[in-house]
Parts: sequence; structure tokens; C-alpha cells
Amino acid sequence: MASHGIARTNRNRTEEQRQQDLDRIKKYRDLDDQIQNHVRQSAYDDPALFHLTTKILRLNPEYYTIWNVRRRCLISGSLSKRSAGLWRSKASPNTSRSVTTKPSCVDSSPSPSAATRADRATSPSPKKTGGSGTTPDESGKQEQEENTAKPVGDDEGKKDKDEADEIATDISLIRSELAFTIPLLIEFPKCYWIWGYRSFLLSLCDSILPAAVAREFWVAELALDSKMLTKDRRNFHAWTYRRFIVSALESTKNDSSGGESTKSMTESEFAYTYSMIKVDLSNFSAWHNRSKLALRLLDERGADDAARKEFLDQELELAREGLNVGPEDQSLWYYHQFLMDQITTRGEGKEDDVKHGEGVKGLIAPNLSLADRREFIDREVAEIKDLLEDYADVKLIYEALLEYTMAYQAMGESSEDIVNEDEMMAWLAKLRELDPLRQGRWDDLEKSLKSI
Repeated sequence: MASHGIARTNRNRTEEQRQQDLDRIKKYRDLDDQIQNHVRQSAYDDPALFHLTTKILRLNPEYYTIWNVRRRCLISGSLSKRSAGLWRSKASPNTSRSVTTKPSCVDSSPSPSAATRADRATSPSPKKTGGSGTTPDESGKQEQEENTAKPVGDDEGKKDKDEADEIATDISLIRSELAFTIPLLIEFPKCYWIWGYRSFLLSLCDSILPAAVAREFWVAELALDSKMLTKDRRNFHAWTYRRFIVSALESTKNDSSGGESTKSMTESEFAYTYSMIKVDLSNFSAWHNRSKLALRLLDERGADDAARKEFLDQELELAREGLNVGPEDQSLWYYHQFLMDQITTRGEGKEDDVKHGEGVKGLIAPNLSLADRREFIDREVAEIKDLLEDYADVKLIYEALLEYTMAYQAMGESSEDIVNEDEMMAWLAKLRELDPLRQGRWDDLEKSLKSI
């Protein structure tokens, strides 16, 4: 039996190798039994349980239940002393100064502003004498008030120092946990649970760390994701994770300035998809991400109808360039189909609505006139037909031709202007030849062609 073109062969083991495998299995089961015993006792605050999860996850990171146990260990341990959302609900002027924005180096000493307040509260004021000075009784009263104020200042300074120490401890713990997953992620880059655990840690940053410090973690995570995609450009886990990170960086909760909105990353991410596509045209995830960003990009640019039409034309040209190189690549056809759907989809809008600038929402160019749409489809069908000269046996070409032609007819126009019925039936016959396993599908398609 073969998997992805790689033949599977039986591995003959020696008795020594078999015994080694049995020993590893026993070790694994022993670890699991110990963990389950702790869980039954709800001993999540026991450091031994946390250490056991480390051991077993290094052996098997796919054991998602253990990742959940590890989460509960963190929450039940040192992090349980912190109130969730502390830094989101309390905007302390001391906090932003007492903690550096870099997670790797946090000063645990009190903030300058806190120290200043403490000095003011504890240092005695100079005594005044003479005609305009205070009396001895007044001076004694003043000293008494100052002495009474000392503990308040000390308590405030101690509180700031304790908070800074807690932040430093939390940063160290989160950095340690992120570092723990790196070797696992490199060895198992498509393990859902590792990515999920890292997202949990980053969300934890937002709950217990100041916004500026939390943002540093998110920015570093985006850089790590870029490195992972450099290693494996089509890792859809990393692409999905990237959208998660970008969304978080764009949200107000990660705006260290405390503003109502943050800078959009749509332009930079759209450019990133282009750089990845240029390296590998078969990168479906990059094409997919591009389709997710296109509409938002145009909205943020405030593009008018002319700009939207030009954008659609440029994207179709980009897709055609790829198809001229690799017409058998499904990734390219998916994106080309996405663009063509932008042209053929009308929703419930009427032609009068389009004429008055009330086109269908959610489209790249919602106000395309009927003439413009026909022109786009005519050109694309002609370009695709040219591919048949060099790639007569590529099934995807014939499927696209039939799909776009039928969509053209569904617009209420005759397809005779671009192809005739005999030509369409010839394409269908070629599909039957190239893919005989889907005869039922081709029968249904033939019925649809005859009913139009």
C-alpha cells in the first residue's frame, strides 16, 4: 500500500529492537498512569504533575488531553494568584513605566513615579522658626502627621514592587512554555494541539500582562510564524495561526497606546501572500489568504468602481500567469474560480440597482455593468481555450470552460457568442475520457447543458 507516492514496507525487527519498543511502551504507560492518578485527585497545583506532562508530551504531543491538563496546572499554579484581566480593567500609570516593553528583560524594582511618591511621604519637611514660623506644638503635630504617612508610602511602594515581581514571574513562565513547544513544533509542525497551546499562552498574555508587554509576545509570534512558513510554505496550520495573530495585533486589546483603533495589517499581509506565491505557485494557503484579504483591502483603500475593476483585472492576470505555467495546479484554478465568481455572481440585485451604484455587497466589483461582465468572461474563456493547444489532456481546463460558459448562460445571455453547443459537448466527451470514474457526474452535467 502506498501513501502520497511512498510505498509502505514491513520493518523486520530484531528481538533486541522489539524489547526496546516494549520498554518505551511501558515507560509511556507508566507516565500516563501517574498523570491520571494526579488528575483523579485534582492535584493540578502539584509541580510533579506539571513535570510529568512535560515528559509525556515530549514522547507524544498528539495526546491532546495532556495539553489540557498542562493548562490547568498553569492556571492552578502561580498564575492563579493573579486576577484575570487585571491590566485590562485597571489602567495604572505606574504599570507602564515599571515594566519594560520587552518580555526578555523586566525590571522588578518599583517604578520611578512610585518611588517619588514614597520619598515625598517619608521625608520630613523643614521646620520653620521665627515670627512667621510654626510654633513648637504645630511642629510636633506636623512631625506626627509625617510619621503617620510613612507606612502608607511604604505600602504603596511595596505594592508596586510586588506587582512588578509578579509580572516578571509571569513573563518568565510564559516564555518558558513557549520555548518548550518550539522543538515539538519543529518536529511536528502540523500538530493541532501544539498550535492550540501556543494560542492559549498568547491569550494568557492579554489577560495578565500590560498591553505593551503582551504585544511584544504577539509580534515575536508573528516572526516565528514567518519562519515556520519559510520552512514549509504550505503548512495550513501556520497560515491559520497567522490570521489569528494578525487579528490579535489589529485589535484594540493589543494597542499599547490605549487608542480606539490600531493600524490595519491588510496591506502588508496582502503583499506577503504575493511574495509566497512568487516562490511557489502551488501554495493553496497563500491563494486562499489572498482571497480572504482582497475585499477588506479594497474597502480600506476606499476604492471606487474604476479602481475595483482594475484590481479585478490585475488579479485575473496574476492567476492567468500562473495557469500558463501550471494549468494542472488546482490551487491556481481555485483562485481563478474565486475571481470569476466575483463576475458571475449577482445575488438578488437587479440591473437597475447596479446602474444606480447599489451593486451586490461582498464582491470585489459589485457595480460591474452587464457589458463589463460579458467582456471579462469572453476574455477568460478565450485565454483558457488557448491553453488546450499545449495542454490538451488537463481535465481542469475543460471543467473551467464548461463552468464559465454555463455561468454565462445563467446570466440570461446566449453562449453562442463565445462557444457553440457542439464545442461544449466535445469538452464534455473529453472529460468522460480523462476521468471515466465520474461518469455519473458527467451525465448530470450533460443534462444541465441540454436544459439551458
